[in-house]
Amino acid sequence: MPSDAAKSAFAAQIDALLPQTQCTRCGYPDCAAYALAIAGGQADINRCPPGGSEGIARLSALLRRAALPLDPGCGTEGSRRLAVVDPEQCVGCTLCLQACPVDAIAGVAKRMHSVIAQWCTGCELCLPPCPVDCIRMEPLPDESLAGATGWAAWSVDQADEARQRYARHALHHPRRQSGAAQDRGETKPESGEVMSDEGAPSASSSAHPPTSPAADRKAILLQAAMERARQRIAGKPKS
Repeated sequence: MPSDAAKSAFAAQIDALLPQTQCTRCGYPDCAAYALAIAGGQADINRCPPGGSEGIARLSALLRRAALPLDPGCGTEGSRRLAVVDPEQCVGCTLCLQACPVDAIAGVAKRMHSVIAQWCTGCELCLPPCPVDCIRMEPLPDESLAGATGWAAWSVDQADEARQRYARHALHHPRRQSGAAQDRGETKPESGEVMSDEGAPSASSSAHPPTSPAADRKAILLQAAMERARQRIAGKPKS
């Protein structure tokens, strides 16, 4: 049985072959977690849509396993796209900033946000939390990459940079586990919970439970509606 060090080293080799979009479509919280699961024999090599068929072939060669078709339960291989924020609709809620695993969105509270194209991995994790649906995915501006999928649209250098950016992001923004991870019965504390030495949330954390994404959306929508109402009132001529 391989040692923990050997398993970690093997997982690092696998992780080096993943595109580092951190999209969670594989069902794991990030690319490193998926790599570790593959190394431990707990996951197949066909669960990464961003890597596509070329990614599966690279993993197949490393692990000396037969290549498999992409698992349809994880999504389909498609052309790489970039997130774009509609400046007319953005309310500056910062929820997309928190969701982006590589900090590719710039902005501050109550100010319009914008996506830094060269850093965007196309993970689409910024879409669900946006309360006003002001983010859309668009094709790459480089026409030479139009329609390119998998590693044909993504380089090793870009993957390495995305891995480094995600590592820095994770230091300051612990990410919540993916829904698929919850389905596997894995439990992790929500961001904001303080863990005791025994691994259970401490009394101080339970006294101030974190708000849910749904509650955040409702609060942002209400705030945006109130702000629009104030602007309309301010714009009316006085009688």
